[in-house]
Amino acid sequence: MITLTYRIETPGSIEALAAKIASDQSTGTFVDLPGETEELKARVAARVLAIRPLAPATVPSFPQPAGQQGPFNRADVDIGFPFDAIGTDLSALMTIAIGGTYSIRELSGIRVVDMKLPEAFRGAHPGPKYGVAGSRRLTGVKDRPIIGTIVKPALGLRPHETAALVGELIEAGVDFIKDDEKLMSPAYSPLEERVKAIVPLILDHEQKTGKKVMYAFGISHADPDQMMRNHDIVAKAGGNCAVVNIFSVGMGGVAFLRKRTNLVIHAHRNGWDILTRHPGLGMDFKVAQQFWRLLGVDQFQINGIGVKYWEPDDSFVESFKAISTPLFDKADCPLPVAGSGQWGGQAPETYRRTGRTTDLLYLCGGGIVSHPGGPAAGVRAVQQAWQAAVEGIALEDYARTHPELQQSINKFGSKKSR
Repeated sequence: MITLTYRIETPGSIEALAAKIASDQSTGTFVDLPGETEELKARVAARVLAIRPLAPATVPSFPQPAGQQGPFNRADVDIGFPFDAIGTDLSALMTIAIGGTYSIRELSGIRVVDMKLPEAFRGAHPGPKYGVAGSRRLTGVKDRPIIGTIVKPALGLRPHETAALVGELIEAGVDFIKDDEKLMSPAYSPLEERVKAIVPLILDHEQKTGKKVMYAFGISHADPDQMMRNHDIVAKAGGNCAVVNIFSVGMGGVAFLRKRTNLVIHAHRNGWDILTRHPGLGMDFKVAQQFWRLLGVDQFQINGIGVKYWEPDDSFVESFKAISTPLFDKADCPLPVAGSGQWGGQAPETYRRTGRTTDLLYLCGGGIVSHPGGPAAGVRAVQQAWQAAVEGIALEDYARTHPELQQSINKFGSKKSR
């Protein structure tokens, strides 16, 4: 059985609406059907398994007809879908268990807050090719976070300008660099020219020093064939990672790529906020991330502590927990990527709130490239911050003997981020 948990909000009866969802999303419609026998319903009809009442809402999540007054009843409702009705088809799962529920008239709000998949899904989809262990192996990083940065400005740099910045970053000891998710193959920086300018620097640095640096090139495209042509440019040059805007290319695009690639798939979830920002609508990340993990992403951006956007710290912590919890075994966990307005100042709180683990990619854009001492000093400052966090030393104390960290605190520091 596949179990979905819906947070239902309605001015009417929770029980009646839960039964309606179960019926509408499996065998039923708005009238009785002559073929809807008891035998058929026993085999494939969804069923309400549990109802857990919540405090009512005074304001509806969806606009209601004029004169409709609260309170609006709320509950978390578990509905079970027989495996025979869906199988392991992720498109069917999205359509049947999630898609149609939002159109039901009687709802004043609905959010999908959990999903539990049966053992039959184990091995039904490829899952990550690399994940945590593979990302560590390809960067040569052990026993600490992988420290990464993003090429900034996000748009506008030409290939030779990008390469100059990349050269400085790899000399500074950074582990990971990525194209901004907005950068794919514009006229001023075609992907092929960018790859030609950057990959030789990385390979030469590895040859000279033994240090492996992972660079994630933006290959996303609405046409899967063109996305694969972009992929081939990176792979043939000796690259090892690609940024994929998963909500832009869709499940089919990610599945198409995963079956054909040996690159690490770095998943960027831009567009995700459309589905989740309203607390009474959309879905929790713990539900959505299961689809992309089954399809095979290796690294997953999930924001971070003290981000520059709307998402609160607790949401990041829950996302980190979801990503790091096996669906079926440890190998199906992608590498969590903490990003969005990060610098070394969030390292202690990130370390504490993620269970004192270093199994993450700590991604700083402006927090590295805008360091007053330059990008190389920015890399060292973030490394120093994580050393302090793991050793349990206050950043201000550690900074007394680490000038790059002190400069970083002076520029980026605030009460919240410390």
